[in-house]
Amino acid sequence: MPLPRLRRPGRRGVIIIAVLAVLLGGFGIWAFYGSDWLRLESVRATGTDVLTPQAVVAAASAPMAAPLASVDTDAMEHRLLARLPRLKSVVVTRSWPHTLALEVTERTPELLLQTNGKFAEVDGEGVRFATVARAPKGVPLLKMTGSDSPSRERFGTSRLLRASVAVAQDLPAVVRKDVRALRVRSYDSITLELADGRTVMWGSREQGAEKVKVLAALLKAARDARHVDVSVPSAPAVSGS
Repeated sequence: MPLPRLRRPGRRGVIIIAVLAVLLGGFGIWAFYGSDWLRLESVRATGTDVLTPQAVVAAASAPMAAPLASVDTDAMEHRLLARLPRLKSVVVTRSWPHTLALEVTERTPELLLQTNGKFAEVDGEGVRFATVARAPKGVPLLKMTGSDSPSRERFGTSRLLRASVAVAQDLPAVVRKDVRALRVRSYDSITLELADGRTVMWGSREQGAEKVKVLAALLKAARDARHVDVSVPSAPAVSGS
């Protein structure tokens, strides 16, 4: 039995469909941009630690009462990163019908640089992102010495800073909690100063994982040693017992 043939809409039907499509499209545009139904009424920030949500919202400068669909979220993300250097990343999303959500991630200090009685926080990328009056607990102080060192001329301060950060990140928590400072004379002369007065000659940032294993073993086996050298992890040394 043959299937019934579908009738195509006539010219009048096509015109009616087209008019309805235009009306619906126009209504949708009006609803998003012209009505009061989908306008920005609130902004909330999450993910803060040192910063406050209020500070993040204020820095966002969101266009309150503007159509939510018209908010430039990319521009807002760039604005927040420029105004708040402590922020490592920002994601701005629309939460319909009336809210913007700001999800932020703050930079974490790995080292501190002391300048004029204050402390510059340096993150894992070597970025100096904030200056604070009091040193955060548990963050080692970086002491850059040997300004006339050939390494300073060859590698530059920025590269030495990144190398120091890499060393700080390699340290396990059990060791890091006792490190009060990293003294950097050159690229291959980095020394850890521990809270109890002991020092660890680390050398360069290379072979960090091997140095961590050797250091952990030496700190247990030679508890009375005042100086530990793991700059060559295959031939460590202790002294001052």
